[in-house]
Amino acid sequence: MASRPSKGLVPAVFWGLSLFLSFPGPIWLQPSPPVQSSPPPLPHPCHTCRGLVDSFNKGLERTIRDNFGGGNTAWEEEKLSKYKDSETRLVEVLEGVCSKSDFECHRLLELSEELVENWWFHKQQEAPDLFQWLCSDSLKLCCPAGTFGPSCLPCPGGTERPCGGYGQCEGEGTRGGSGHCDCQAGYGGEACGQCGLGYFEAERNASHLVCSACFGPCARCSGPEESNCLQCMKGWALHHLKCVDIDECGTERANCGANQFCVNTEGSYECRDCAKACLGCMGAGPGRCKKCSPGYQQVGSKCLDVDECETEVCPGENEQCENTEGGYRCICAEGYKQMEGICVKEQIPGAFLIFLTPETTCWRFYSHPHSTYVKTKMQRDEATFPGLCGKQVAELGSQSRQSDPEVKLIQSRWASSQR
Repeated sequence: MASRPSKGLVPAVFWGLSLFLSFPGPIWLQPSPPVQSSPPPLPHPCHTCRGLVDSFNKGLERTIRDNFGGGNTAWEEEKLSKYKDSETRLVEVLEGVCSKSDFECHRLLELSEELVENWWFHKQQEAPDLFQWLCSDSLKLCCPAGTFGPSCLPCPGGTERPCGGYGQCEGEGTRGGSGHCDCQAGYGGEACGQCGLGYFEAERNASHLVCSACFGPCARCSGPEESNCLQCMKGWALHHLKCVDIDECGTERANCGANQFCVNTEGSYECRDCAKACLGCMGAGPGRCKKCSPGYQQVGSKCLDVDECETEVCPGENEQCENTEGGYRCICAEGYKQMEGICVKEQIPGAFLIFLTPETTCWRFYSHPHSTYVKTKMQRDEATFPGLCGKQVAELGSQSRQSDPEVKLIQSRWASSQR
């Protein structure tokens, strides 16, 4: 456990807060791990100091209200004169000057503890503005309004109206920043004293400037009308005080790929892909091709798909040709499927026939109304349906099957194998 500092009011307050935060709470009070994200940027030390002083001044107002107002004026005046600049009041104010989560405020308060106490007990009369005394003169974190940087230089446009009143001086009021003016829309120049690109002076006097927008693509103009243009935006050309769109597609400004075509837009252009039928094109669609892609042929003014299936291009057995856009593919005919690079007969569910020869050899047949039978020889121990060989289920009436004199025909169906 940390030992309590022996002197100083602010260390006592800060010690109490840090001691409270050091005790682990119950598990159900522990916050869930936050989602990993980029930490927010730390505030400028001047802004932290300003926040600290603002909170301090609010604490002064609160402590006066909370301790007096009972109706006994003489008693209050006597007590107030003692309480006003007392150590008790300072402690009460400092206890609430920083929120628990504002670690930058707590850190700054800890670093400036002696200065705060010195101001409270010795400097209030000669330096009533705590912000000026603490943040600017003592800690040198801030600059007066209208100035910036380590030496508190004047912002462009002067300290009375930084950036002419039409922009923000970067770093104003702090010991940092570049002093660059971030001008409002329509204003420009070093101190925002001119009209920006696309705006003109609608009104101006010694202290006032009004900038209004030019017409459309005018970059500089003398008024709001289309014929008031003096300079045009990129992609436009000035012609008789008007801005006319440049057709980049008709010039060397366009830079499209070999298989793209140019489309003009206002102030610019787009590159779009040619049709699949084209090798190079002058526009959209198969009628604007420079040359036809492989698999296409010139028919009139268009590149159209060649039907390769009109010639013998699929030599495989039981194969047939299917035309595609710009090509073709070989597929198996109906009733066949691809197996190991060839088209074989599909085994459609149907009758399953088994024959038993005198030599104890099983013959397996497959039969279906839409296919011819397939005869396969197999040994008894290799039979797909064990026990079927030699077991008569039903006589088959087909003469085509009974024409084999060496076999005794047995008919079976799939369900029979489960008996």
